[in-house]
Amino acid sequence: MIVCVCNNISDREIRQAVDLGITSVAELRKELGLGTCCGKCVSYAREVLHEAIDSKTTVTELSFRSTQLA
Repeated sequence: MIVCVCNNISDREIRQAVDLGITSVAELRKELGLGTCCGKCVSYAREVLHEAIDSKTTVTELSFRSTQLA
């Protein structure tokens, strides 16, 4: 779905940006140009950003390795 109509930025692009390390609306603005025209998209973009960050899986340990070595 298009989040920023002015700059044609989709929710998918925001999720990809999170995968690449973007963590704030300011970074989305700088890297994608989100919210630089009318600004009406910023509140929804923030929601998408936080959902993407919250759902991002972070590997902290390779637990299957420790069980194989034991």
